[in-house]
Amino acid sequence: MINAYKFYYIAHWLYKRKIPLLPKIIRLFIFLIYNSSIPYEAVIGKGSFFAYGGIGVVIHKKAIIGKNCLLGSNITIGGKSGELNVPVIGDNVIISSGAKVLGPIKIGNNVSIGANAVVVKDFPNNVVVAGVPAKILKNNIV
Repeated sequence: MINAYKFYYIAHWLYKRKIPLLPKIIRLFIFLIYNSSIPYEAVIGKGSFFAYGGIGVVIHKKAIIGKNCLLGSNITIGGKSGELNVPVIGDNVIISSGAKVLGPIKIGNNVSIGANAVVVKDFPNNVVVAGVPAKILKNNIV
């Protein structure tokens, strides 16, 4: 099956060229096929990939995700109540299945986020984080 990222990429490309209806149809198609909310307004870098096609992924429309990221199934990247800003995720980040990345936070490059982690604060480059709430388990990974 085709990865949801391909459909997102087409919808985002159309959205940037101000084509009004097709991105909305593609977003609905992604919702129906993958049971995911991957808005065309979000910025997801090239080379990123949704595990298992992108099943159960929820991404806020203002989220920024870097290049070459691996996004697991059933993840949420979104805001928190009362906060206007949403996560900014660096390049080469792995977000394992079930993880939640919430609030106005920044995740550095080369970060691995463990399964079912709840990330509600900033993390620097080159770390492994996991837990509820997430904390650094290992520094200086490459």
